[in-house]
Amino acid sequence: MKFAIVLPDGAADEPIPQLDGKTALEAARIPNMDWIAATGRSGLVQTIPDGFTPGSDVATLSVIGYDVKTYYTGRAPLEAVANRISLGADDMVFRCNLVTIIDGRMEDFSAGHISQAEATQIINDLQAALGNDRVSFHVGVGYRHLMVVKGSISMKVNCQPPHDIPGEKVDGYLPSGRGSDELRELIAKSQEILANHEVNVVRRDLGENPATSIWLWGQGGRPRLPSFQEKYGLRVSAITAVDLIRGIALTIGWKLIQVPGATGYIDTNYRGKGQAAAAALNEVDMVVVHVEAPDEAGHNGDAANKVKAIEEIDEHVVGPLLDKLKTFDRWRILVAPDHPTPVVKKTHSAVPPPFCMVGTGVVSDRSERFTEAEAEESGLRIDPGYELMEYFLKSGKA
Repeated sequence: MKFAIVLPDGAADEPIPQLDGKTALEAARIPNMDWIAATGRSGLVQTIPDGFTPGSDVATLSVIGYDVKTYYTGRAPLEAVANRISLGADDMVFRCNLVTIIDGRMEDFSAGHISQAEATQIINDLQAALGNDRVSFHVGVGYRHLMVVKGSISMKVNCQPPHDIPGEKVDGYLPSGRGSDELRELIAKSQEILANHEVNVVRRDLGENPATSIWLWGQGGRPRLPSFQEKYGLRVSAITAVDLIRGIALTIGWKLIQVPGATGYIDTNYRGKGQAAAAALNEVDMVVVHVEAPDEAGHNGDAANKVKAIEEIDEHVVGPLLDKLKTFDRWRILVAPDHPTPVVKKTHSAVPPPFCMVGTGVVSDRSERFTEAEAEESGLRIDPGYELMEYFLKSGKA
């Protein structure tokens, strides 16, 4: 049996006024996903357990079959794996966003989607100014970076994801709890350094959002996840442009495939991802393709680009994978957004997202389209979410 999973990050949504009350999935032209839903099964999956913040870390682990109540140690530790950062048993690692704070408000959680070259210069300068034997800054991708604090596992801090507070006054969302004073001081010092940083001088001149501050969140100690092959007996290759999914993949033993032009944004190389995924099926049992674009559009409140991203995924990723899978005697494909990122709210939601699957042995439920409403009408709801993987691999019956 050959398996494929497509993860259109944040593709699920709520009714969007700009789309005449439709969701992005309802407004998009997605003949391949619709065919999967109509020919196979669709349903809802509870990817965010009670008590967990709705994020791609928790949601993705759930979709790929890991109980976060047992295995989750934080988002940043998974990204540290992707960056080959070695963590000691007593170390904590934090996600370190470059953000734009203006008049005390979170203006932009991505600092205008700052370029890699600009971000690299800033993080290296912060390391030179603030780094020491205890604290170190590490370059990631775009606005997404990491900060390690050695010997800090005893910290009990509460941190807020910056993409959850667009337009909000940040004072009420700064790190709190035991050990938070050190983090607040680092954030304040970063603001002093970045106020007149040469990168920001140029960005302001160009009318672009400057990186005015770091923002620390997603903290945790080193991850502990059993390999996917141990759990499910399959060899897997994965394609993604974001460190979080790379880190998950490396931690559980998936082989990463690098695709030129894969950016983790709406301009990503959809076609290249689809072609590489289809080719990988010749070598492995399963291929997993993650596309960040719908989530980014949701955070930006951009309905048109969210629809466009979903259509690109359908045409250039799902379509080629279906064509390839049909050349094998036995196969299955699953399309599963990890969580909703509603355009109106510009942040994640814990509402169960829809999924659809089709292939050998999957009994049709006679849905017509892949939408949130039709998935709900199917009556199939998988809770806890980590059971979706077992259902996809071995069941799929009514």
